[in-house]
Amino acid sequence: MWDPAVYRRYADERSRPFADLVARIGARAPRTVVDLGCGDGELTATLAERWPAATIKGIDSSPEMIAKAKILAEERDIATWRPDGEDVVVTNAALQWVPGHQELISEWMAALPDGAWFAMQVPGNFDAPSHRALRELARSEEYAIEGIRDAPVDDAAGYAARLSEIASVDAWETTYVHLLPATGPDHPVLSWMEGTALRPVKAALDDTRWQAFRASLGRRLAEVYPARSGHVAFPFRRIFVVAHKGE
Repeated sequence: MWDPAVYRRYADERSRPFADLVARIGARAPRTVVDLGCGDGELTATLAERWPAATIKGIDSSPEMIAKAKILAEERDIATWRPDGEDVVVTNAALQWVPGHQELISEWMAALPDGAWFAMQVPGNFDAPSHRALRELARSEEYAIEGIRDAPVDDAAGYAARLSEIASVDAWETTYVHLLPATGPDHPVLSWMEGTALRPVKAALDDTRWQAFRASLGRRLAEVYPARSGHVAFPFRRIFVVAHKGE
């Protein structure tokens, strides 16, 4: 279902939240660092630059992404992962795909050793015009696609309340305004969504219906995200949590 080339269309915009997240991790000399939902490993590799003496591991459920990874990576559903003495756990834009991840991160935090760090980032734009348009079209009589969720994540305060019982927590939200070039045949927000939110839709439709869905959504997106001066402004809210388990 994953297409690494599609996901990397906006690599710079997608990498900034990862850098902002990792910058708030205070670990000095961790021995083992794991990236849950590592994708193709491009961002995971930067963890080796931050902590050159650490063993860096990646885990991702996509065989297409793992095949492209240039790091030590394991193909595995991150919902089945359990801590094994890691000093730093990073998960970036992955937990929104894991039902019940709120309870899972509490279990992870409890199982991590004293002194460990847990850092997560998830998209918080499920109420944005882009995602509302996607849900309305997917649930319409014409498509009736099941399993399209409204808001599978909590806000920063919700995650903080959950993890503060176990660790000291730094939680925040940021809205990035991405100025996407409007130069290709497709609306740039549609191209962005093809790498993430549209994956379940594409998997549920045959090619003919997928192309029809894609064209219809593109028209809706053009109405709510108009191009100006050759760019489309695409606000994107993200939710961050960094938790440190006291020693």
